[in-house]
Amino acid sequence: MGNEQDEELKKAQVVDARARNISHNVRCTECGSQSIEDSQADIAILLRKMIRDEIQAGKTDKDIFKKLEDDFGETVLYAPKFDMQTAALWLSPLLVAGVAGGFWAYKKHRQNTNVHIMALDLVRGAPLTPKEKETMLDILTPPPPGGSTPSWWRSWTGR
Repeated sequence: MGNEQDEELKKAQVVDARARNISHNVRCTECGSQSIEDSQADIAILLRKMIRDEIQAGKTDKDIFKKLEDDFGETVLYAPKFDMQTAALWLSPLLVAGVAGGFWAYKKHRQNTNVHIMALDLVRGAPLTPKEKETMLDILTPPPPGGSTPSWWRSWTGR
């Protein structure tokens, strides 16, 4: 008799653990900012009971998430799936990082490339010495603009 009670207790613990795990990943439709595990709204209580009933009926976690999504929409899940509708949301950080990296590389390239020195190298047929390059840069570099531009802007834009 004690063995049957142990089995029932273990089964109840497994059901409870699965239900809590699912409930932590489902947004309360009334509160919006809480999971149904943390919410005391009537709908959250009903959803927790429905999840436990589905688990006891033998449904998998995936089946339960699918049923919740079908009944309440994808916004009820805290982790939306990756598809064509959410691709922009998931990929936007990579896009922003790519644009920032491209801007940085372009700025570095422009800093290290001086068209006038490159033209002199072509005309002379031989590269300039470091002293000649320094002299040419001093001559060709315009003076800094008047004090109207903030110094942080000049250092950021390289001017």
